[in-house]
Amino acid sequence: MILYPAIDLKDGACVRLVRGEMASATVFNDDPAAQARQFAAAGFGWLHVVDLNGAFAGHSVNGDAVMAIRDAVGLRLQLGGGIRDHAAIDRWLGLGIDRIVLGTAALRDPELVRQAAADHPGRIAVGIDARGGRVAVEGWAEESEIGVVPLARRFEDCGVAAIIYTDITRDGALGGVDAAAAAALARQVRIPVIASGGVASLADIAALKAHEGDGIAGIICGRALYDGRIDPVAALRLLDGSAAC
Repeated sequence: MILYPAIDLKDGACVRLVRGEMASATVFNDDPAAQARQFAAAGFGWLHVVDLNGAFAGHSVNGDAVMAIRDAVGLRLQLGGGIRDHAAIDRWLGLGIDRIVLGTAALRDPELVRQAAADHPGRIAVGIDARGGRVAVEGWAEESEIGVVPLARRFEDCGVAAIIYTDITRDGALGGVDAAAAAALARQVRIPVIASGGVASLADIAALKAHEGDGIAGIICGRALYDGRIDPVAALRLLDGSAAC
């Protein structure tokens, strides 16, 4: 199981939001490349990077910060936020991003996801962000009528590498994960699930780790790493050295 430290970019800085509210942003580091180097030194193998401004704008906004991260570390990077057409996907993959996360596009343009997954095997993930069981898009500003499982199942047969499932109501709130909900999703789809939202302690990581057999393949952690609630060494040890995966 892989633990992904999150680098969320707003106005060029590393921030954490509470439940997706941009006004709640707390800046943890104004140098994204330096933050990436800290995570690399801690032993992580992947970074989860999100262009928050881009998610609202519908196109890349923090591209310079993303490239600074790419140039600073040799870790594998998955990137989401405002990537909504073939040109953007091809551009970022060509610039050395290892995996692209498509969220709004998965709902608005599922054929884009299917074609991208076919063109770039193993390098496309679907981001499903949910509030009250319903999928939210456009930087979580708009809530749809579709549920998490029906959307995930649309992509079971096209080679998507993972479903990144975020519980918006828990994200950044440090209230603990809903491991049962993440596991229920994982059992209902034939795509590995990466769980996000609410991870606040080693106990949360252990709770998700217990559902690895259900199909939970990764965990995204943000604020609890930044504020020291979770020790990276202890977390990676708990997941049996998954940083190298």
